[in-house]
Amino acid sequence: MELVSVAALSENFVIGRDGEIPWPSIPEDKEQYRGRIANDPVIMGRQTFDSMRDDLPGSSQIVLSRSQQTFDVDTAHYARTVEDAIDIAESLGAETAYVIGGGAIYDLFQPHLDRMVLSRVPGKYEGDTFYPVWETDEWQLESETPYERFTLQEWVRRTDT
Repeated sequence: MELVSVAALSENFVIGRDGEIPWPSIPEDKEQYRGRIANDPVIMGRQTFDSMRDDLPGSSQIVLSRSQQTFDVDTAHYARTVEDAIDIAESLGAETAYVIGGGAIYDLFQPHLDRMVLSRVPGKYEGDTFYPVWETDEWQLESETPYERFTLQEWVRRTDT
């Protein structure tokens, strides 16, 4: 199974401030993001899950939580650890599972990722949540697609390191 991180981040790696994105909404980015993860399980933290309850992404939600073990959503699954989350995604028959945040979840999964799909938003923003800085010698930029207000980058973990 391929494990892919998906995030929008600024030049200074900010992904959030007070539970919101710190830049004006980018509908084109939301559309490509939602389309990409629509038919696969997504892995997220409980706060991210709670913030998306009105419009949950993915075919299933695997929620890492230290405090809550059950959810009132049929497609939500509880995971205690990274390994639990990966096992659950595999048990769902997934070829790909997407890690979608928040900041602590991205940190936990970074060593396990096969790919990163990152919407790079120009500018530096104030924030309290960050995407982890990665070792560039461990990753190769596979593609870069410019859009009007962001650039979509796809990174693949090098296998020759």
